[in-house]
Amino acid sequence: MSVDQPSPSAVIVADVTRREIEAFLYLEARLADESRYAEWEALVTDDMHYWVPKGAADYDPATRLSYINDNRARLATRIRQLRTGLRHAQTPPSPMRRIISNIEILEADDAAGRFVVASNFVLYEVAAQATNELRIWPGRVTHHLRRVEGRLRMSKKIVELVTSELPQPNMAFLL
Repeated sequence: MSVDQPSPSAVIVADVTRREIEAFLYLEARLADESRYAEWEALVTDDMHYWVPKGAADYDPATRLSYINDNRARLATRIRQLRTGLRHAQTPPSPMRRIISNIEILEADDAAGRFVVASNFVLYEVAAQATNELRIWPGRVTHHLRRVEGRLRMSKKIVELVTSELPQPNMAFLL
């Protein structure tokens, strides 16, 4: 089990809460896929941590190499760069779509409005800036969600790529 990973067994929550969590995950994925960065950024908390480890997320990201290890300020800079249209690695933006499955609620404190949710994904990206090749990014995401002013927001997103031990092509977008 990784440093930040909760217990591997799913917990049961009310159907309305499950639907709200699933709707949040689908919205977050769609906004990232469509390069709608301002709307995507509105889904994160002030203390957001966005991490794509090299390998399994079983280590402290401050101690080893990660593909991405952004605190809120660094994430804001990344998004600002993407929104300029001048980030050549994403000019034009890659057309992409992801499929989300196997959604599991791993931790839930409904009274405190905190949830840890894991899901599998496959992201299909066309590298429009270069070769127009279709790239496939499979993995597992762990979202730490909490209610802020009654609405779900992301406080942490950990993306564990199936291919994380292999050399990676450009990752100049939101996984």
